[in-house]
Amino acid sequence: MTGIEQLKFDAQGLIPCVVQDYYTKKVLTVAYMNRESLEISMKEGRTCFWSRSRQELWRKGETSGNVQKIVSITADCDCDALTVEVVKSGPACHTGEGSCFFNTVYQSEEKSPFSMDALYDLIAGRKTCPVEGSYTTYLFQKGLDKILKKVGEESTEVIIGAMNDAARGKNEEAIFEIADLAYHLLVLMVHQGITLADVLDELAGRHVVDKKVKQETLK
Repeated sequence: MTGIEQLKFDAQGLIPCVVQDYYTKKVLTVAYMNRESLEISMKEGRTCFWSRSRQELWRKGETSGNVQKIVSITADCDCDALTVEVVKSGPACHTGEGSCFFNTVYQSEEKSPFSMDALYDLIAGRKTCPVEGSYTTYLFQKGLDKILKKVGEESTEVIIGAMNDAARGKNEEAIFEIADLAYHLLVLMVHQGITLADVLDELAGRHVVDKKVKQETLK
């Protein structure tokens, strides 16, 4: 465990902090802390930075309400920079963007960015702003019964695909069908107002329970 006394603050008494989304690991912003703001962050469990422009403490979300609850703070190998993993309650950027890093400077033509969060947002957009000819929009228009039917059908397809793959010694069909199921599950989640964070929190809670059960069995 690294203590504050081991950290290396610069000549202005500051240390850079890379703030990441706990769930997606996406970089949200880069800010600075001094010793006082770091101590406040650790005590309150929410990010508090030092504003270099205003020369004052800055509790993230104090005016906007976009609070960042801290999960962990980690120092690098030289102890002169920090990564802060947070659960955010709103956009990290003052522009309203989820992350301050949204201006693409270079993008490989071979690899395009993809995330479940981006797909979830895209699906949610089809619900709030229907697009003619969109299959996702069609599912929302048909309603819950249709969505549940598709989830059931795709679940069956996953089972069949996995059985076929087991016989062939490959996983191609199962991967294809699992992707279909994942998409339809996201549609169901959006329809029901369930977020990815809700599901991840549930899974994280089960992990804690399993750990406690395992500890009990070892006594």
